[in-house]
Amino acid sequence: MKRAYLIAGLALLPLGWAMSGQGMTGHMAAHMIAVAIAAPLVAIGLQHTRLDPATRWPRLAAPLPAALIEAVVVWGWHLPALRRLADHHPGWLILEQASFLVAGLLLWSAVLAPRHRAAGVGALLVTSMHMTLLGALIGLAPRPLYMHHGADALADQQIAGVVMLLVGGIAYLAGGLAMLGRLLQTRDEAMA
Repeated sequence: MKRAYLIAGLALLPLGWAMSGQGMTGHMAAHMIAVAIAAPLVAIGLQHTRLDPATRWPRLAAPLPAALIEAVVVWGWHLPALRRLADHHPGWLILEQASFLVAGLLLWSAVLAPRHRAAGVGALLVTSMHMTLLGALIGLAPRPLYMHHGADALADQQIAGVVMLLVGGIAYLAGGLAMLGRLLQTRDEAMA
């Protein structure tokens, strides 16, 4: 079953790559596929294996440091100057997409580790909040932040913000709530 998650996560990455050239909205969809959809699937597929980041790098793959790394990666790549680099230079685009996947994989691996359940809930809920905030800032900006996306840059940016807000916010919120449910279930079983 774990192998199916790994295969599904890896299979989504080319889809994201193909979408990244479709304006700001496609680029945002590619980001969300890498960090909020493919990364948790790959993390589930690698869980408890020798390739699991939580096993290989336990200090780095702890929920709060991993959440901080993920926040820096996500917010950093949305600075207009870095956004422009990724849009106009394939090498930077590869680095950007790879960093989204690695940061997402690190976070999801950390929160899925059984020893980190409570901290994992907090890390996912905080991540949901910052994803929602960044999506709202991008979507509600009164002018285009990313001028290099053509004539309809503002409309494209607004849709991209909604994609981030919905996919990023919901994926991390759902993950946090699922982890909280598992934590409460484990607690109830221990008390019974």
